[in-house]
Amino acid sequence: MNFFKIFFIIFFIINFNLKSYAEYKIDANYVILQDHLSGKILYEKEADEQIYPASMTKIMTAIIAFDLLKKGETSLDELITISEKAWRLSQSGYSSMFIMLNDKVSVEDLLKGIIIVSGNDACVALAEGLAGSEEDFTIMMNNKAQEIGMTNTNFNNSSGINDVDNYSTVRDILIMSEYMIKNYPGYYEYFKETTFTWDRTGGDPIKQGNRNPLLYKNMGVDGIKTGYLAVEKYSLASSMLAGDRRITAVASGFKTKNSRSRESQKLLNWGLRTFDTIKITKKDEVFASLSVWSGKKNKIEVMPKEDLYLTVPKRKKNLIKVIMEYEGPVKTPIKKGDKIAHLNVYVEDELETKIDLFAAEGVERSNIFSRLFRSLNYLVWGDV
Repeated sequence: MNFFKIFFIIFFIINFNLKSYAEYKIDANYVILQDHLSGKILYEKEADEQIYPASMTKIMTAIIAFDLLKKGETSLDELITISEKAWRLSQSGYSSMFIMLNDKVSVEDLLKGIIIVSGNDACVALAEGLAGSEEDFTIMMNNKAQEIGMTNTNFNNSSGINDVDNYSTVRDILIMSEYMIKNYPGYYEYFKETTFTWDRTGGDPIKQGNRNPLLYKNMGVDGIKTGYLAVEKYSLASSMLAGDRRITAVASGFKTKNSRSRESQKLLNWGLRTFDTIKITKKDEVFASLSVWSGKKNKIEVMPKEDLYLTVPKRKKNLIKVIMEYEGPVKTPIKKGDKIAHLNVYVEDELETKIDLFAAEGVERSNIFSRLFRSLNYLVWGDV
């Protein structure tokens, strides 16, 4: 019996608009745009140049808190006593939650003060309450940054206030934003809340709005964080949901608040309008049934262990080709989970991505008499 590689070709043919698009231009110094499902970078501009992330730093502050909540090392209703260091930030002209000295504030209220109203005072209070000091908290932030692949980032405080040793890139901020969205979808809901009322002790309630201007545009944006420093000007990490698609953008170096809002809105809409995302495979769903040699079953079903999405310009959607490659008929014995085949996905005959396919079940080898019969059958009829 000669085993040979089999190539099974699948064409994706979808109607689309042939309108071409010019190179996109945006009035910001540093930009990156990504499709959430496929991970495809749709646009980038100086994405690896160093920036000062300003209040986008607060995304990591929230991630550390969510990690500790997940581990059971804190709770949303745990009370944290406000130190003088945290309180003084509320009196210094920075964006603040306006916490009071020696007050006891819940972890959840501090998180809302950080995420919704960008309170620098809330960042310090949360950092001190969860790690003992802001310095120890930033160690946790940097460890997490390295863990998730933020290789060009260093955090030196929990809020993003001006510090030459608090730096990142828009690519790293994108990695951090996507980590938040994927790993903490429940807590991510905080980012779309448009107002937060802090019913403080010893004073009137303070109601403030979310700093993210795109939340008020009715365009599907549900996060994630603004930033401003005089040295860096205006920045924004934003994420937009449209049906089953999500795209996430990070941009820094806008000259004005208005340009930050206008240009970010245009960028997200451009990404949705110009590209389409197609599901190639679905996790644990049978993709194909392949012939088996000398097995107690004649066929083996194969499936991927993860979803595979492909994002392409709309004008290239009919140029997608998927090739399944495997050695067949598949030899037995086969164990469930054995790698059997793989898919190569091409766009315009260039390999774009690939994924392995695994046995959905085990197949035992047949007895010697059955194998002899099938061998004769194959020699005579060419059928396994």
